[in-house]
Amino acid sequence: MGKAAMNTSFEEKILIGLFLCSDKPNEILGALKPEWDERVSLPVCEKCSMLNAQCSIYNVFPWKDELSEGIDHEKLCESFCVQPDLFLRLRPGKEKLVMEKLQLAKIDFTMISEACLALPNASKLDEIIAIDREAVIQDYNSQMTGNFIKSEIVNRKSEISIWDCCAGSGGKSIMAFDIDPTISLTVSDIRESIISNLKKRFTAAGVKNYKSFVVDLLSNKSAIQNLQSEIIIADVPCTGSGTWSRTPEQLYFFDEKEIEKFATLQKKIVSNVIPQLQPGGTFVYITCSVFKKENEEVVAFIKEKFHLHLKQMEVLKGYDKKADSMFVAVLGLPAHER
Repeated sequence: MGKAAMNTSFEEKILIGLFLCSDKPNEILGALKPEWDERVSLPVCEKCSMLNAQCSIYNVFPWKDELSEGIDHEKLCESFCVQPDLFLRLRPGKEKLVMEKLQLAKIDFTMISEACLALPNASKLDEIIAIDREAVIQDYNSQMTGNFIKSEIVNRKSEISIWDCCAGSGGKSIMAFDIDPTISLTVSDIRESIISNLKKRFTAAGVKNYKSFVVDLLSNKSAIQNLQSEIIIADVPCTGSGTWSRTPEQLYFFDEKEIEKFATLQKKIVSNVIPQLQPGGTFVYITCSVFKKENEEVVAFIKEKFHLHLKQMEVLKGYDKKADSMFVAVLGLPAHER
């Protein structure tokens, strides 16, 4: 419920949350709020209208003025009452096999595209399919960032050098590998434990030819000298505000000051990374944030400081797809500049 219904009792707040998040009658509402239980299948917006005197759902996310352009605040707030789906990205050549295994195990799924399936969030897949080898658990919009990466890969020669500088668990690197297995891949992150987990995933995914290293991109410039990559993917640390349907406690505990802290961090990271972009290269900036200071304003900073030209930029809205919301911008460095 975030910052909504702040003046109601704890018990009433739980009942309001249960009502808004349920789509079928249940025993608790039936016993304590039978008039709500009768209307539990209504759309969230209609249920919100019923509760208007007690609770405005649009206070769940009170940072409306900080949102990136084009995000519908009301729909975003309503989306926190709906559990997001679990998404699979099917590895090339494994599409039919994975769907057959899911059908055999009687696991419901919706086919979003040839390579993307949506499943109920609680689906247990570990014993059904080979995670990372046959399919990658990856949010829908995280998968959609692959379209931006692919458009840059297909326009270049083979043996493209790609540096995934904030690689995390390696999902986007595996996706880049699936787009073109001949890429020359380098991955890095700030902690050894992160890279260790990435290596395990790469082994399962069959990604063998890559370089990896641990680096603090804020302070250790010497460790990244002479990388000179044609494509740099920077899925930077952020507030994660586009994923808060999965971690709703953030709606209550988040401190607005964190937005500026992350924006400052992001500007420092890109400032240290972009000098390693080859002339004519492409910088792909990604966040899972819905805040403009982490998104459009960082892109404006990049354009002004490094004279990169903006090729594509988009807020990938997930609140109407039971998915995360993300931001992606693709910027190019002219061939004659460094």
